[in-house]
Amino acid sequence: MNISPQDRLKISRHAVPTREPQERVRCFDEVALGYDEQTAREEAMRCLQCKRPYCMEGCPVSIDIPGFLREVVAGNIDKAAAIIKNTNSLPSICGRVCQHELFCEKECLLGSPKTKLEPVAIGSIERFLADHQRASGAKDARLPELPPPNGLKVALVGSGPASLIAAFDLVRKGYKVTVFEALHQLGGVLAYGIPPFRLPREIINEEIDRLRALGVEFRTNFIVGRTQTVDELFAEGYSAVFLGTGAGLPHLMGIPGENLIGVYTANE
Repeated sequence: MNISPQDRLKISRHAVPTREPQERVRCFDEVALGYDEQTAREEAMRCLQCKRPYCMEGCPVSIDIPGFLREVVAGNIDKAAAIIKNTNSLPSICGRVCQHELFCEKECLLGSPKTKLEPVAIGSIERFLADHQRASGAKDARLPELPPPNGLKVALVGSGPASLIAAFDLVRKGYKVTVFEALHQLGGVLAYGIPPFRLPREIINEEIDRLRALGVEFRTNFIVGRTQTVDELFAEGYSAVFLGTGAGLPHLMGIPGENLIGVYTANE
């Protein structure tokens, strides 16, 4: 679909529909409801398809943002989702909790001081694509092809987003990957630090199940340093150990009053 830059500029940014307040106060269900396909396409039409995509430069994992937006406009939903999954294994999660306003959307030329418009809602479209594929029920059919095993295995300590992304990258290079989690629930900060009305637990579990389908092994209630040391993991045959232990403990400031009743750290 050919849309002139002038016509793209006339399209206003689409707000994400949300659950009604009177319903929110009675449950912990997700507040943001996400785009439907028509809204996602209209929002993707706002992309100027810049010759130099600053949005990609702002993305921590360098997703081909103009590429997947172009496919959304063309109605190629599965192809658009595949472009994202080439570099990001957690689109359902990132579409919800990545701070797009500080990264890709901050660099979008539509939101520059010169245009004085709102940036393309890149994160909301990413979420739509991931959710659309989840709803289709054919997730396993879209798993990437893996190379033959290279005979090496890697241990990842912690099951937060750093280890989950590392696991995805490593299995696609032929490594045998095992994730060790000290707690009984997988996900790290995703599970213990973000409330379910922002990130539903079934989203986390389905993304982890996708990694399992790729051959990643997960071991919970395993405290590296106590259950086994790093040296013992090396002795067991792991070629490398990735420490993704996260920031589970607060860093107190040492100021008067921080221990008073009613004062909480961010994680609490």
